[in-house]
Amino acid sequence: MGRVSIVRPTFFSYNLNVKTPTIAVVSFPGNNCEVESLGAVRRAGMEAIFFKWNDSRELLKDVDGYFLVGGFAYEDRGRAGMVAARDPLFDFLHEEAQAGKVIIGNCNGAQVLVESGLIPLDHGLKMSLARNAVGSQAVGFLNEWVWITPTAGRDRCATSDWTGTMHLPIAHGEGRFTTKDPEVIQALKANNQMAFSYCDASGKVSDDPITTPNGSMFAIAGICNPLGNVVALMPHPERTGNGDPYFASMKRWIETKKAPPPVMQSLPDQPWKISKRTAKAQELFIGTIITNNEERTVEQALKRKIPSLKLTQLKYLAPAQGTPESILRHLSLFNPNKETAVVRKGGAFFRWDTVGKKLLPLKDSPLKDSVTLLRRDEPDTGATSLGKGSETGVCYICRGASEEEMTRREVLEVFANPHASTLERMTA
Repeated sequence: MGRVSIVRPTFFSYNLNVKTPTIAVVSFPGNNCEVESLGAVRRAGMEAIFFKWNDSRELLKDVDGYFLVGGFAYEDRGRAGMVAARDPLFDFLHEEAQAGKVIIGNCNGAQVLVESGLIPLDHGLKMSLARNAVGSQAVGFLNEWVWITPTAGRDRCATSDWTGTMHLPIAHGEGRFTTKDPEVIQALKANNQMAFSYCDASGKVSDDPITTPNGSMFAIAGICNPLGNVVALMPHPERTGNGDPYFASMKRWIETKKAPPPVMQSLPDQPWKISKRTAKAQELFIGTIITNNEERTVEQALKRKIPSLKLTQLKYLAPAQGTPESILRHLSLFNPNKETAVVRKGGAFFRWDTVGKKLLPLKDSPLKDSVTLLRRDEPDTGATSLGKGSETGVCYICRGASEEEMTRREVLEVFANPHASTLERMTA
């Protein structure tokens, strides 16, 4: 069991006239932690209401805080949290955060907060919760128990008013806090925003894979915004009684009505260079026979920015070893019952004939008359199975959009998080 000690701060005393805080437990399609989240809020002595992403905002007029729950919003299509963070609801939540309302997000909720820009610096895509990886090695989906401890002071954020360690479950495939911006790292340290860290049972913080199994930088388990009223945490305190002090802290923060200090200016975005990709000796573009639901969802997110855009999404493989034919005969890499394949080698395109198991020439390039981008995650953990020097990624073939529209940062950020991936322009 987790060892958590909690001392009520001397500046707080119970007042029967204090309004019981009401928390909106916010759910997007694909979330699955609503029941335990409602329970955790109520165990802490707060009222909880269930709010679907498309419910009327009128239901939120008397709400004191928000809890973005775990699960897999929109099935993590594109990447975890990307689609939900671009929902119109977040225009409202940004206003609520600036007004000092508490907003917490656990696991998928944390991913959504990072993608929305509310974490870490209130605005802009400054970090990523990237795929779990230790060094260059993928560790896959993690479903285990970890220890965390508050590392930013008891009064630093809405959920940090407890001491000791907390034993909590994690269940995520994309939980690695990371950023490529050294100014963000400097700001997080200067502002004491690394609110929770992975540790061992005695409270010793370490980024050793045994302690921090997802590879999170600086062993970060949770981050708060500059004001302390928005908190993103990857473990699940709502799934165990060990986590109750986390929510008790939230209640006290709201009841003491901490006044928000002046809003800190957000750091400018780093330039995002889209380099031109040179075609590899052999490249495979794998699509689906049936409707690609991820493709359709990413397209809908893009249509909020470019209504005329039409998207085709393909899996990309550039093997440094073997032949395309040998790869396409490997069921773990290509399923002929569900997928189609086009191969480029020597500058020419070929279609894979699944019946005759051979390559047939294609007259035109499938990339013709398009703006085509390749997203490659860092590290490229998918390339391991193809051999040393191989590369993998996701190919986005975009039509109905101009070059100028496609290079807008808000559009590029739908395709990739620049702190965990690169984007390259592919030629036909």
